[in-house]
Amino acid sequence: MSVESLFPRLEPLLPAVQKPIQYVGGELNSSVKDWDEAQVRWALMYPDAYEVGQPNQGVQILYEILNEREGVLAERTYSVWPDLEALMREHGIPQFTVDAHRPVGAFDVFGISFSTELGYTNMLTALDLAGIPLHAADRTDDHPIVLAGGHAAFNPEPIADFLDAAVLGDGEEIVLAITEVIREWKDEGRPGGRDELLMRLARSGGVYVPRFYDVTYLPDGRIQRVAPNRPGVPWRVAKHTVMDLDQWPYPKKPLVPLAETVHERFSVEIFRGCTRGCRFCQAGMITRPVRERSITTIGSMVETGLKESGFQEVGLLSLSSADHSEIGDIAKGLADRYEGTNTSLSLPSTRVDAFNITLANEFSRGGRRSGLTFAPEGGSERMRKVINKMVSEDDLIRTVTTAYENGWRQVKLYFMCGLPTEEDEDVLAIADMARRVIRAGREATGRRDIRCTVSIGGFVPKPHTPFQWAAQCDHETVDRRLRALKDTLRRDKEYGRAIGLRYHDGEPSIIEGLLSRGDRRVGKVIQAVWEDGGRFDGWSEFFSFARWQSCAEKALEGVDLDWYTVRERDEVEVLPWDHLDAGLDREWLWQDWQDAIDETEVEDCRWTPCYDCGVCPTMDTEIQIGPTGKKLLPLTVV
Repeated sequence: MSVESLFPRLEPLLPAVQKPIQYVGGELNSSVKDWDEAQVRWALMYPDAYEVGQPNQGVQILYEILNEREGVLAERTYSVWPDLEALMREHGIPQFTVDAHRPVGAFDVFGISFSTELGYTNMLTALDLAGIPLHAADRTDDHPIVLAGGHAAFNPEPIADFLDAAVLGDGEEIVLAITEVIREWKDEGRPGGRDELLMRLARSGGVYVPRFYDVTYLPDGRIQRVAPNRPGVPWRVAKHTVMDLDQWPYPKKPLVPLAETVHERFSVEIFRGCTRGCRFCQAGMITRPVRERSITTIGSMVETGLKESGFQEVGLLSLSSADHSEIGDIAKGLADRYEGTNTSLSLPSTRVDAFNITLANEFSRGGRRSGLTFAPEGGSERMRKVINKMVSEDDLIRTVTTAYENGWRQVKLYFMCGLPTEEDEDVLAIADMARRVIRAGREATGRRDIRCTVSIGGFVPKPHTPFQWAAQCDHETVDRRLRALKDTLRRDKEYGRAIGLRYHDGEPSIIEGLLSRGDRRVGKVIQAVWEDGGRFDGWSEFFSFARWQSCAEKALEGVDLDWYTVRERDEVEVLPWDHLDAGLDREWLWQDWQDAIDETEVEDCRWTPCYDCGVCPTMDTEIQIGPTGKKLLPLTVV
């Protein structure tokens, strides 16, 4: 039965809201397929505003892969701003997709990609607007399967009550496998209803269905165990790893936004995974092993993407793009190919020890020379050993001096505050480093227009990292240290004006810490915050620490906010995500945590012998790096 567009009802409301164009749809390369010809229908959501969610690579890739399949339909939806939410409630308009403005509640699967935990309240808004019961236990056969993915889904326990299922790891192959399970179940006449469909998904071992697992607790509040509550459900659920990225050259037809978005460029992921071993970095741990795209595939993706989109900037993305084994050839090949056109190339935050001026000059050959960004993360040499960020201050000074000598005037440095074992002097050392950067730039160039921007975020311990056992630093200490750093720079007459300082208060990090390492009991807090008006918690203008604090006090019993955040865990404690397998050996993670305390560094296993993190044997994978020996041939510019 056809599902009609909600746009005739929505359109009259749009003049009364801010940025109405974000709800209109019809972007270049968007897809609207016939509803009746599809057997399986997906609604894909990034739980934030259109301007943040539209450029998201994960959603765009799955959107294209699903729509390429015959009999499968995928559309996108994003969080609506509070002004439109109020009007939708007033006029009875449900959560809609931007592609064909169909009601989200009519789809088979409602897939939500979480890159941050602070999007959880936005998920509840979307569920409620869609007419989907918040709690999975209350849903019937008529409701979509609510499925979570993305990095935050590696611990979905805080939102387990709201999810039917979660998927860990790469999505390209598993979304198609899930689609076939649903198609088969529907073709058979939906035997056993929703419960049977979820059982088929869970039995495969590749989809986590929270309702099929029971959690029991010890008297002191810790978890006693997590166990399947029915036969045929695996004790552990493993992540998915796509091993041949060249077979998945997506997006081929990138979506071109109608409204302004946070990134307006065509992005190509040049490799996936990272083995640098930064102990704070969840992304680097959960995406192992390293798998490179070949130089020829990257070249063809850039060519196709530019032709299909009209973008004028190409971003070469990964967790550490300059570490690609053929990055020099990639940069030169693309710079040669697009020289004289309006196409510019960009590389995200670059590791100090992977940067070289030849590479930087290739990327700025198109005429755009933006500031350079480096991420030392720790202010002092000692802190960088703790977090395994093997960059010395002398390395940084040599690198920025070279950059300043070659025409750059602006450098941005990224740090974290509140790291394990951190002391006040470790944060104040950031000021010393920034001063050295300015001094080096002035000496190298003889100029006074040298700038350095220091950007600082609060550290949040994450699951599946060596710091998953660490006590999080309380927000009062983080704020005090940042104020001291700010005062130190402000008093500096010689260098202070050349150094910009941007930092986030410690309070949002504490709530992110609650959500990232929480268990199922935290779901009551999330729901209470949402019922109290919590929306867009990743946005400073909407975030309310007092609201989260108050709701945590009321909703939690036997444990509290501090118990989830500033408490250190011991080795034997059952962690909420222990039954979810990222491939990392738990004993290796614990040893790496001990190495952090001892300030012992670990090498990158891409270039050194394996150090037994466990991923390759557990997941039956291997590191895939070049060089391939191939070159990019220049194209004839038309």
